[in-house]
Amino acid sequence: MTVTVTNKSKSNRLKFIIGGVLFAVAIIFLVISATRATAQFFLTVSELQHTTKDLTGQNLRVSGSVIGDSIHYDSETDNLTFIIAHIPGDDKEIQALGGLEAVLHQAAIDPDNDRLIVQYAGSAPDMLKDEAQAILTGTLNPEGVFVAEELLLKCPSKYEEALPEQAE
Repeated sequence: MTVTVTNKSKSNRLKFIIGGVLFAVAIIFLVISATRATAQFFLTVSELQHTTKDLTGQNLRVSGSVIGDSIHYDSETDNLTFIIAHIPGDDKEIQALGGLEAVLHQAAIDPDNDRLIVQYAGSAPDMLKDEAQAILTGTLNPEGVFVAEELLLKCPSKYEEALPEQAE
């Protein structure tokens, strides 16, 4: 018995293959687009200050030591502003400098250290104090102010964990 393939079945098979390829391309495009939209750069304050890339408006994560005298909370507008100072992004470097508590202290008292102004819409957390480690997620506005959407704080006397790994 001989099976003959008609032009109609070849045409249907070709349409199915083309449709499958287009579907796969669309899925790959959507995955790449979603990944880029949610990708975050994790930078130190110095890297953010001295980069040649325009990072304005991009999702960023930055960490630094809170400068206690700079904390200002306006209860009427629920707006919090403060300054963070650069701390190294490498755990080994932090340990070599005496640990996280020593690094946060040195960063906060060194007037020559790179600093970054932070704005946050929300109430001031209880742990926001001098020399606390602030880990911020947000964007850099055109004026160079970091607009934080998420604010995490660590006090080294309570938490001895080191800085999160930096992403390149």
